[in-house]
Amino acid sequence: MKRIAPSERVRKEIEDLLQGKRSTEGQDEKERIESQDEREQSLQLLAMKRILQEAVEREQAEFLGRERYKHQTDGKGWRNGYEPKTLRTVAGKVPLEVPQTRGSREPFHSKLLDELGGRTGALERLATEMYARGLSVRDIEECFVSATGEQLLSRSVVSEVTESLQQEFEAFQEHDLAGYDLECLYLDAIYEALRLRAGIKEAVLCAWGILRDGRKIMLHMALGNKESYDAWLEMMRNMVSRHLRVPLTITADGAPGLNKAIDQAYPKSLRIRCWVHKMRNIRAKLPRDVAPEVEAEIYTIRDAATFEQGQARMREVIAKYRGLYPSAMTCLEDDAEASLNHIKLPVRLRQLVRSTNLLERTFEEGRRRTKVIPRFFAEKPCLKLVFAALIRASENWARVKFSETELEQLDTLRRILGLAVDCKTESGPQTARQKLSA
Repeated sequence: MKRIAPSERVRKEIEDLLQGKRSTEGQDEKERIESQDEREQSLQLLAMKRILQEAVEREQAEFLGRERYKHQTDGKGWRNGYEPKTLRTVAGKVPLEVPQTRGSREPFHSKLLDELGGRTGALERLATEMYARGLSVRDIEECFVSATGEQLLSRSVVSEVTESLQQEFEAFQEHDLAGYDLECLYLDAIYEALRLRAGIKEAVLCAWGILRDGRKIMLHMALGNKESYDAWLEMMRNMVSRHLRVPLTITADGAPGLNKAIDQAYPKSLRIRCWVHKMRNIRAKLPRDVAPEVEAEIYTIRDAATFEQGQARMREVIAKYRGLYPSAMTCLEDDAEASLNHIKLPVRLRQLVRSTNLLERTFEEGRRRTKVIPRFFAEKPCLKLVFAALIRASENWARVKFSETELEQLDTLRRILGLAVDCKTESGPQTARQKLSA
C-alpha cells in the first residue's frame, strides 16, 4: 500500500475546509463570524503549509534523482520518513514534515527551510527592502505580525537588520571606480531636513554617469551641508582618488560654486549647463502671457544644428527681447558657452546630456521615501535611507545603445579636448550594487 505524502494530506485538509465540512449549525451570529475568521486563518496557514511542504518534497526528489514511489536503481539512497519542524511565517506558525533519507552518501538537507528558518534570511531581507522602498521601522514592525498576533520581527530587530543598508552605503562610498569607462557625468543635490539643525535642510550631493557601454550608474553620494565650492570639490576629488575616468561631459545646474569646482577638478571636460534649470530661471522672469512665445524661440537655440548656429541664434533672440525682458535675457546670456556645449556631441546624445532630468526623477523617488520621516535625527540615517532609495531607483534606468559611429565621434572629441581615449570596460552589465556584492 502506498503511503500518502504529507503534501497530499494537506491538500485534502484544504478541500475539506473549502467544502465546509466543519459544521456551523447551532451557532449564533457572533460565533459564525468568529468561525469564519478562524476558517480564513486556517486556509491561509494551510495554503502556506502546502506550498512549503510540496517545495521540500520536490527538493528531496531532486536530491534522490527520482519521483515518489519509483524504485531505487542508482544507489543514491531511500526515503526514510519525516521529521516534524515548525516554521514561523507572517501568516503564523506552520507545522511541516521534513523528508529524511537513508543509504545516501550525505543526508538530505532542505536549502529552502534554511533560507526561511528563524528570523534570519528572507524575512530580514524583506524587512530591509521594505524600509528602503517606503515604510518606516514602525510600519514594518506592524507588518511582521502573525495571524495569531505573534510579533515575528520587533522594532529593534528591524532596526538591526536595516543596518545592512549602512554597510552597503559605506562600501559604495569606497569601491574602486577604475573599471567604469565614464563618458558623461551628472552632478546634482537633494535636500533633506536634519533634526540636529532644526529649520535647515542639508544638501546630499549625488553623482551619476553614462558609461561607454551604455550603462547608467550611480557613482558617489555625500553630505554637502550646502552646495558650496569646497563641498563639491571634495566630492570630485574623492572620485578622482578612486580612479574614475575623466568624463567627456559634465552636466550641472549652473550654481557658481559647482561650476568653479568642475573647472578645478576637470578643466578639460565639456561643462554643460542643465537646460531644465536654465529654463526654470528664465520662465520666472517672464510675464505669464508671453512666456510660451519667448520660450519657443529660446528652444530654437537649444536645438540648433551646430554650435555656431546656436551662438548666432542666441544673439538674435537676446537682441529681439532685451528691451522688453532684460532680466530674462541676462539669464539666457549667462554661461552661454556651457549652455551650447551639448551641441558639440553626436545628435542623438544631445538630449541625454543637456539636463539632469534623470537624476531629478530619481530624487522624486527619494523624496517619496523620505517624506514619511519629517526630520532625521542624525546624518547617518539620512544618508543611509537616501542612498537606499536612489541606488534602487537607479537599477531601473534604461541603458543607452551607442553606435560605433557615435563612439568614434566621442573619441574624436576627446582627442580635440586633450582627454585620454583608452578604455577599461568591465564585462557584463553589472549594477553598482551587484559590483559591490561581487
